[in-house]
Amino acid sequence: MSKSAGCCKRFLHYAFDYETPKTLVIPSLGVGFVFRFTQFLVVMYVVGYVCVVQKAYQDTDTVISTVTTKVKGFAFTNTSDTEPRFWDVADYIIPPQSDHSFFVLTNMVVTPKQVQSHCPELPSPSTTCVDDCNCVEGRSDPRGNGIQTGLCENYSTTARTCEVLSWCPLEIDTKLPEHALLVAAENFTVLIKNSITYPKFNFHRRNILPHVNSSYLKRCEFSRLTDPHCPIFRLKHIVSEAGEDFQDMAVKGGVLGILIDWSCDLDWWAGECLPKYSFRRLDNKHPVNNVAPGYNFRFAKYYKAADGEETRTLIKAYGIRFDVIVFGTAGRFSIVPTIVNLGAALSFLSLVRREMKNSGFYLSSIYKTLTSKSINVSKDGE
Repeated sequence: MSKSAGCCKRFLHYAFDYETPKTLVIPSLGVGFVFRFTQFLVVMYVVGYVCVVQKAYQDTDTVISTVTTKVKGFAFTNTSDTEPRFWDVADYIIPPQSDHSFFVLTNMVVTPKQVQSHCPELPSPSTTCVDDCNCVEGRSDPRGNGIQTGLCENYSTTARTCEVLSWCPLEIDTKLPEHALLVAAENFTVLIKNSITYPKFNFHRRNILPHVNSSYLKRCEFSRLTDPHCPIFRLKHIVSEAGEDFQDMAVKGGVLGILIDWSCDLDWWAGECLPKYSFRRLDNKHPVNNVAPGYNFRFAKYYKAADGEETRTLIKAYGIRFDVIVFGTAGRFSIVPTIVNLGAALSFLSLVRREMKNSGFYLSSIYKTLTSKSINVSKDGE
């Protein structure tokens, strides 16, 4: 036989010979128990955690959502600081439309009849002066209220400040009412309309369920115990479920989250896919270091007098901003992840069997060594 033929034969044997594993039986209850117990743990991990908890046999998709809100309610105020006034939705919802959020006015500082003029700046270390030399014409402080004219004027009988070009009289926002102006806001209600889709599964759903009609919406109100699927929420209950007191929060405002969870199992045996609501305060409320608390902003209403002079009413608005946050993941049975995870489970079992086999050879060698020693000892004893 030539050398090339021998090499070809060896290659064929290497490529196509079939090998079978050597089976070793160890007559030991301890080793057998460890082997079966390890297999049991692997099976429980695959069935209990991977399949039941993680649902690894499913394909998943992330929710796509859209939200619209509509607030209803009215209030009447009559305090010493403001004139008697009736408030409706157009007054306390600012702005009227917003994406995934809405703001409810609860307290305010009003500065009426402002005109563009010259007036003394509010007293502060950077604005107090003794004479005109302390004021720089044209200077503007971002934390001030206007552009300095270079003059030092009397702010009061005890203080002098630099004059500024601004909307006068200047706002004094330190006189915030201790109690919320719109205390009745806690009884306002909001209708949340939420539509979601899982595009991978072509699944669409609304939080206004199919059985809901107009008459039901007129009388229902969300309650976690009696009506958990009503899309109309009372603001007081939202704040209360977030662990806050509405009247305390209404003084300086804050930010609350309305969380809608659309995590769904879309397999036919899993039942319906329904929204789950929860509520949480989102802004920082540190009990000690509570600098710049709450939520506020300014807006103005402009008017033009008969003589053509422009005036405005400046409002520093305090209130609660409600952010609607929609999240969720849906899963449905798919053959691909099922096969992948089944293969992983079989690989785990094969790994356990191989490691136990290697351990078995090691234990077998120890067993043979101990047996041979015992035989030698018995022969020596003879």
